[in-house]
Amino acid sequence: MHKRHWDIFCTVVDNYGDIGVTWRLARQLVAEFGQSVRLWVDDLASFARLCPDLDPALPQQTRQGVAICRWDPEFDPAWQPGELVIEAFACQLPDSALRAMAQASPRPLWLNLEYLSAEAWIDDCHGLPSLQSNGLAKYFFFPGFSPRSGGLLCEGSLTAQRQAWQADPTRRQALFAQLGVPAQPSNCRYVSLFTYETAALPGLLQAWADGEDPICLLVPEGRVLASLQPWLDQPLKAGDSARRGQLQLVGLPMTDQAGYDRLLWSCDLNLVRGEDSFLRAQWAARPFLWHIYQQEDDIHLEKLQAFMARYMTGLSVEARQALLDFHLAYDRGEAEQMAIQWPQWCQHSTEYLDWAQRWPAQVLSGGDLASRLVQWVENRLEYGV
Repeated sequence: MHKRHWDIFCTVVDNYGDIGVTWRLARQLVAEFGQSVRLWVDDLASFARLCPDLDPALPQQTRQGVAICRWDPEFDPAWQPGELVIEAFACQLPDSALRAMAQASPRPLWLNLEYLSAEAWIDDCHGLPSLQSNGLAKYFFFPGFSPRSGGLLCEGSLTAQRQAWQADPTRRQALFAQLGVPAQPSNCRYVSLFTYETAALPGLLQAWADGEDPICLLVPEGRVLASLQPWLDQPLKAGDSARRGQLQLVGLPMTDQAGYDRLLWSCDLNLVRGEDSFLRAQWAARPFLWHIYQQEDDIHLEKLQAFMARYMTGLSVEARQALLDFHLAYDRGEAEQMAIQWPQWCQHSTEYLDWAQRWPAQVLSGGDLASRLVQWVENRLEYGV
């Protein structure tokens, strides 16, 4: 494997998923594959919420081996591209960058890192080129769950770190104490909530409050935390806690990526969203619910069901149906269904946990995204295949 120079471009969107994924990928390329990476980011102030030691005022800085550069509206016309140029999630490269790429000798390998999907069609599109107006071919790299896709983003050491954490109950206890989580009964189920706003949430909160067993809901700072106010009839912010029936709610401050991983590892159920937290919930080896980003004509529900069809292969027929119904009710915003779906989910919770613990090894058996990406690049640049 050769050490190559990578330029990765990313725009920060309001939910942080795009920069979350690209920041993980950049670090892994450096730490595990010895690559040289420049990460171009258009909003360093927002990025700093995921990387607290980042200085948004600096146009260039190095963090964890990655050269982080501010992507200004007037992009440096003197920029010289590396051997690889990646557009994260179809962000638009500036015209000056496109000109520099076309004039470079040799020309860089240009990739668009696509959004993660479990749909079967991506296998036929993964790695295909598209000739652009500047004469360069842009290749489309599709992360996915099949052997023919680009794989899934996961650091090589993550499983061992998670297993060590979960094998020592005192680590969870210390984390909850640090976060100010009130002491709970021994039979309490801990749940993390990091979804988008949804009309289904008040129904689920009420089902938890009216249930037989105690639940402690941990809500990191974000849009969904603010959305709890109407149901609670009071604001809840980071550092606050409130109780309704059997439900204890705790607002948590926003943390870095490692801190969020530890939270997922420590909970019995994780409600997540988008792409980044969705994958991290799977690597936590705990049951989860995926709140997929809503799209017109319910296209998002097709994507959800494509993933569920892959994920649920190790479950009994009854457990599959209950899990799918739980997801669909939440993603459709069906508040009245939550009182029905939650008890059904609980009936299969032991089976969900057993499968969640086996799933990561199965889906990563063919290699993770970074390793597949590096190998794909080597094949293109060394052998032209």
